[in-house]
Amino acid sequence: MLKETYTLNNGVAIPKLGLGTWFIDDDKIADAVREAVKIGYRHIDTAQAYGNERGVGEGVRTCGIPREELFVVSKVAAEHKTYEEAKAGIDGTLEKMGLDYLDMMIIHSPQPWVKVNQSDDRYVEGNRAAWRLLRSSLWSTRYFFTSAILR
Repeated sequence: MLKETYTLNNGVAIPKLGLGTWFIDDDKIADAVREAVKIGYRHIDTAQAYGNERGVGEGVRTCGIPREELFVVSKVAAEHKTYEEAKAGIDGTLEKMGLDYLDMMIIHSPQPWVKVNQSDDRYVEGNRAAWRLLRSSLWSTRYFFTSAILR
């Protein structure tokens, strides 16, 4: 299962099984990432909201596997609903993680967390602005956004 992948609509393979890092403290997650990679995980998932991107990046950088063999995902904070907020957040993620690129960056939630299921506002324009940024590939030729569906 750890070697199985899905093919995204842009042709990129994403491992089917990934290490989720929610609720793992920043000071403990690097060890968890290294151990997961040791047993075969190649897909590592974090988010700005988890507060552990620094540690995830440390684990990725020090796991002993070349970066290009890993699939690293993070998520734009649900509160970032403008191009500028999303850009600052993504730049901050890359800086915290100490990585040159991410394999996938997604919008964590269409609504800010405090408004999830509390409002009819779906922040369509704000999400479109974040999506435009994600599609612009500003950070690397490997950096991309997959809005999409698997084949």
